[in-house]
Amino acid sequence: MLIDIAQVLGGLAILLLAGDLLVRGAVNLALRFGVPALMVGMTVVAFGTSAPELLVSVKAVLADAGGLALGNVVGSNIANILLVMGLPALIAPVLIGRESLRDYAIMLAVTVLFIGLALTGVFAFWQAMVLLAVFALFMAESIWRGQRARMEPEELEGADPALAGHKLVLFLALGLIGLPLGANLLVAGAVDIAEALGVSDVIIGLTIVAIGTSLPELATTLMAAIRREGGVALGNILGSNIFNLLFILGVAGLVGPLHVPDTMLRLDVWVMLGAALIIAPFIWSGRAIGRVTGALLLSAYGGYIWLLFHFGG
Repeated sequence: MLIDIAQVLGGLAILLLAGDLLVRGAVNLALRFGVPALMVGMTVVAFGTSAPELLVSVKAVLADAGGLALGNVVGSNIANILLVMGLPALIAPVLIGRESLRDYAIMLAVTVLFIGLALTGVFAFWQAMVLLAVFALFMAESIWRGQRARMEPEELEGADPALAGHKLVLFLALGLIGLPLGANLLVAGAVDIAEALGVSDVIIGLTIVAIGTSLPELATTLMAAIRREGGVALGNILGSNIFNLLFILGVAGLVGPLHVPDTMLRLDVWVMLGAALIIAPFIWSGRAIGRVTGALLLSAYGGYIWLLFHFGG
């Protein structure tokens, strides 16, 4: 068991480091080829930051642990709101502006679409194609809308005009090597832990793996809360949730069928929808999420984890 835990922690550490190196390398490479910073932010950075979740999900499908892939995505989306929004609110109020209303509406619609497809019982070829088609429309509309916004390269996270060429190549190489290595370690350790504890791979995906792959969002949101940049925090969470449901599951569904467990249809997908609806009043009114609300979000997440391990099977 200790070896399995070490595998999971080591895999998570490698995924986070490799994902960061890949984003930094890809951003600087794209900018050197003259790709506009805005385009880099909406494509290279977005795909790069989703690479750990993508590799974990694909590896889980190939390892015949599709429940781990589904649990990772659904659990990450739940954690992104209840945990990632709740914890920073205890440090400083998370300010939310109504400019996030559009992206929130898209996330809510995507969540409903996911639940509708989940009720078919499996994410196979046609369900995956629906998710990827909607994702393509979302990306096209986002790029079109973003062309009217201006962003300088120095505003883009990961951009470093002074980065030497050999470092750029090293970042890309380490990122591309580290991601599959970390995914292999994490999935192997998580499956072994599930078997040792006598629980399903779905529960491990909903908890250990989901929290681990949500660490980048948590770190970003904590810093945004401290700097009073609530829009950055919320945008990061909304974008991550949309990417998880459309892109990650879409690609994983093409690799192999993902059968949806009955337990997930009874509890987890509805918790995910409920978590998405909880923040609606704050986005609509533009009010900040304060310490009391943050504590309630964390309590709700703790209660959900307790239900998983006591009744999730």
